[in-house]
Amino acid sequence: MDLPSVDSCLERWDEISAEFKTVEGLNKVYIQKLEELCDLQAKCVKEISHQKYQMGVIKRSLKKLNLSDEDRVRVEKMNRGFDLRNASIIEIEHALPKPNGMYLKIILGNVNVSILNKNEKFKYKDEYEKFKLILSVIGFLLSVINLFTNIRMLELLLMFLLVWYYCTLTIRESILKVNGSKIKGWWRLHHFISTAASAVLLIWPLSPAWYLFRPQFMVFNVYISFVQYLQFRYQQGVLYRLKALGERHNMDITIEGFHSWMWRGLGFLFPFLFGGYIFQLYNAYSLFQLARTDPNAPWQVAVLAALFFFLFLGNTITTLSVIPQKIQENKRRKEGLSKTEENHKADSSKDD
Repeated sequence: MDLPSVDSCLERWDEISAEFKTVEGLNKVYIQKLEELCDLQAKCVKEISHQKYQMGVIKRSLKKLNLSDEDRVRVEKMNRGFDLRNASIIEIEHALPKPNGMYLKIILGNVNVSILNKNEKFKYKDEYEKFKLILSVIGFLLSVINLFTNIRMLELLLMFLLVWYYCTLTIRESILKVNGSKIKGWWRLHHFISTAASAVLLIWPLSPAWYLFRPQFMVFNVYISFVQYLQFRYQQGVLYRLKALGERHNMDITIEGFHSWMWRGLGFLFPFLFGGYIFQLYNAYSLFQLARTDPNAPWQVAVLAALFFFLFLGNTITTLSVIPQKIQENKRRKEGLSKTEENHKADSSKDD
């Protein structure tokens, strides 16, 4: 609302000048608390390092000792204590800043990318998923347009988008890793390889081999964009359920930390995932045949054949290795719940 006169403007200025003194006082308190926070963080990091070092000394010493039966019982009890202590340390470390990995140091330097607030962690993970969705939709539309047109500029735009998309994912996932995500090493490597494959596609010159592979590649992009949309819907459901259940580690990618209710949605997703992996194998085979039968095929054909095959192999092995692991985790979780119920019933009968 505009002020009607100079006098009212001066009066308002005097009011906000008085209020600004409060702002200055709050800022001084904020700076003081921030310095105290940094000191506490440094002390916690130092004490955790001390705990890890001393536990390492104890473990190395125990390995060199000849233990009696009585000592073995005591050491076994101590080892259980080590496991509990390590779990507690991991919990504490989630609230402390962590050093950047080598990749982030190269890209960003020593900028602190640790997110200490739980809500901010969830927000960052949520934005990461939305970023993937938006770029998948754009990639889907460009691929469909390229299927029905033959405009070189649109082809190059799609390839450049893929390079930028996968390169950005590698940075975002490295930040997720710093903030406690348990993302498997393969999925991070997968995006580095995809960045390289997209770059090779970008510099593939116009040739008969390209025009033969082009329609198949556009259909592949359409399918992968569709699968990524399904993954987004699944992952958003998992992420919000974890938040509703009060799970601590909002930065975990959703292929980790399964609960029993997650399997129904994942069972629906698996056929589409493996369909994408088979499509990658088909791309590798088609490119291999082009490289074998066309003596004038550029080097990009053979390189892409190898990259697509490597992606197929890594994706398939990693996903297949996750399934039995998660079945065992689900089984242990159910056994733990049944034991808890039995103990609860036993306690109730004692009370009666």
